[in-house]
Amino acid sequence: MKTVALTTAVLLLLSGCGDRTREPEGGDATGAAANATAAPVVDTASPSRASPSPTASAAASADRAHYLGRWRGVEGLNLVVSPRAGADTAVSLAMQWSLDEKGTYDGEVTADGIAFQREGARELLRPTDGAATGLKYLDGKKDCLSVKSGEGYCRD
Repeated sequence: MKTVALTTAVLLLLSGCGDRTREPEGGDATGAAANATAAPVVDTASPSRASPSPTASAAASADRAHYLGRWRGVEGLNLVVSPRAGADTAVSLAMQWSLDEKGTYDGEVTADGIAFQREGARELLRPTDGAATGLKYLDGKKDCLSVKSGEGYCRD
């Protein structure tokens, strides 16, 4: 009998440990009502199982179209973004990122820029301005892509 009573007490205590939202400051009922009618949280980290809508596909094509073409860095460094067969987000990157290093890589246009693998590392070409590239020669340019400080490319 003691075991049943103890188990019941533990279960009652644990049931009170669930996830609770913080009450608005001052116990405002309107805040509680607003929380009750808030839109559900959507998990954007996991891929959608549904096929993309025609509008989403058109948006991806428009994003990819913005990146296509030649981008110039400093001292002859450059990047050429070309469309790649397959998805509307697929691109090919022909780049020279240092005086001694160049290569061609497959990339994917994402909401954050162009993701690609280079020398075993996942890289991201992010839209920036010239100042964000960290390169004095590109300072003042408006339409640029940066991988990291000291590696950036801008439109002429």
